[in-house]
Amino acid sequence: MNNNNNRFNRTPRKPDHGYVLNEQIKAQQVRIVGDNIESRICSLTEALAIAASQSLDLVEITAGANPPIVRVIDFQKFYYEKKKKEKELKHAQKNVTTKEIRLGHNIGDHDLNFKIKQSIEFLQKGHKIKAYIQFKGREITFKDRGEIVVLKYLQALEDYGKPEFLPKMEGKVMYVIVTPKKN
Repeated sequence: MNNNNNRFNRTPRKPDHGYVLNEQIKAQQVRIVGDNIESRICSLTEALAIAASQSLDLVEITAGANPPIVRVIDFQKFYYEKKKKEKELKHAQKNVTTKEIRLGHNIGDHDLNFKIKQSIEFLQKGHKIKAYIQFKGREITFKDRGEIVVLKYLQALEDYGKPEFLPKMEGKVMYVIVTPKKN
């Protein structure tokens, strides 16, 4: 039974870290740098011997330079530190989302207060808010009422967030974007 798809006869995958290491470096002449090493131009075999004598790796840093720049470092430690730093940066990155709050030009006080409480919670969590009123049909004639509602809404939120701009009309939609205040 000759199976061509035998899992033990596969060629090993190349690592996907994106660096060229040790014997994979193609250049004959390189500029070697690193800790406790004088920066100079030498042959690849000499650079590999220096790295091997210190039990470290030779990593191609700048392939486009003439000659390419290689660094003598402990690659596993370097790669681990790099991954750790990327993970911390990703974790520290704040993801700001925009929440939408729909108001009406003749909204009741209780409903408006409920929307305000909801908005305060969103702002305290660090979200932006897009509050809007959509006028349908002939409701566009009550644009001034809608503006009063939006201004009342903004006034209630002034301790928690500030508007990026005054209420705008785009077609039949009046909207404003509120960003949270920095603490």
